[in-house]
Amino acid sequence: MNLYDLGHVPWLHSQLVYHALPRLQREGLVILAPAQPYVCIGYHQDAAQEVNLAYCRTHYIPIFRREVGGGAVYLDGDQLFYQLVIYRDNPLIPRGGKDAFYRHFLAPVVAVYRQLGVDARYRPVNDIVTAEGRKISGNGAADMGDYTVLVGNLILDFDYDTMARVLKVPDEKYRDKVHATMRENLTTLRRELPVVPSYHELAGLLARQFAPLVGALEPAELDAAVYDMVDELAPRFTSDEWLLKRGKRHAQRERRVRIAAGVDVIRRVHKTPGGLIRGDCVLQDGQLRDVSLSGDFFFYPADRLAALEQALEGVPAAEAEAAIARFYAVEGIESPGVTPADLAQVFRHDR
Repeated sequence: MNLYDLGHVPWLHSQLVYHALPRLQREGLVILAPAQPYVCIGYHQDAAQEVNLAYCRTHYIPIFRREVGGGAVYLDGDQLFYQLVIYRDNPLIPRGGKDAFYRHFLAPVVAVYRQLGVDARYRPVNDIVTAEGRKISGNGAADMGDYTVLVGNLILDFDYDTMARVLKVPDEKYRDKVHATMRENLTTLRRELPVVPSYHELAGLLARQFAPLVGALEPAELDAAVYDMVDELAPRFTSDEWLLKRGKRHAQRERRVRIAAGVDVIRRVHKTPGGLIRGDCVLQDGQLRDVSLSGDFFFYPADRLAALEQALEGVPAAEAEAAIARFYAVEGIESPGVTPADLAQVFRHDR
């Protein structure tokens, strides 16, 4: 298999190369880093729904929608990308679907982190985390024609502030929650190690760890056919139609930002006869954290709403209604037109 170690490349090439190779029916392991920052959203997302377009325009941050699922992320030269393009019928791919694929082909990345002194491990479905459970690598896979593509990153450093700014959020309170949750649950080599390795050191480690799984890696340069395909794909992938038109839009009743596997920052809105309920929380491994309730409903005694928020800390989302009902009974709560089931609706765990 060819090894394309490209160094720092134009931001658009950092995405279009792995889109071009399957269309040219070529396998390869690509290692690179983007020379400019940009926002990358998942295949099923719509930039207008997920990204603060005005902020990105003002700060000259490009936006790209890839043919790989997942969520929106801010990418820059402090992240080293590995992109494996492999024929779907290649016998080197393990049986067992995408779960087995991730587990098998992320093992080299786990090994690289461990060589560097980070006690990393694979966490289904497609994250790599530290021993403390903090995400240190994001990954995705997709089928493109007759090929399967794995894309992921080694995170040298991360711009938490800009990531929080480029996301479209309901208000600054929610943005602050996203920012704080990212800092708590997403880490970097700069935070974990006394010295951050160079690009060349990391690229070399990745190539050596991937080789036993994909066969001998032969260093190669991208030829004119690949760059021609990149140029051919660019107009479509940079068009507003591709970025923005993802079907009929509806008023959003939920905003969810995935921070890591098992960690989501969620806002839900639920309309009741007694008024509008707005619920913010961090859902961590199915449990409610950092709960906040607001809206135009009535709640008596009014000062017990904060106590209810605290009472829900650590409660499994699936048990929220029972916990709220117990709180109502113990505290003698009245909320005309709003039931415990209504309040639990903003914390339901249905995906």
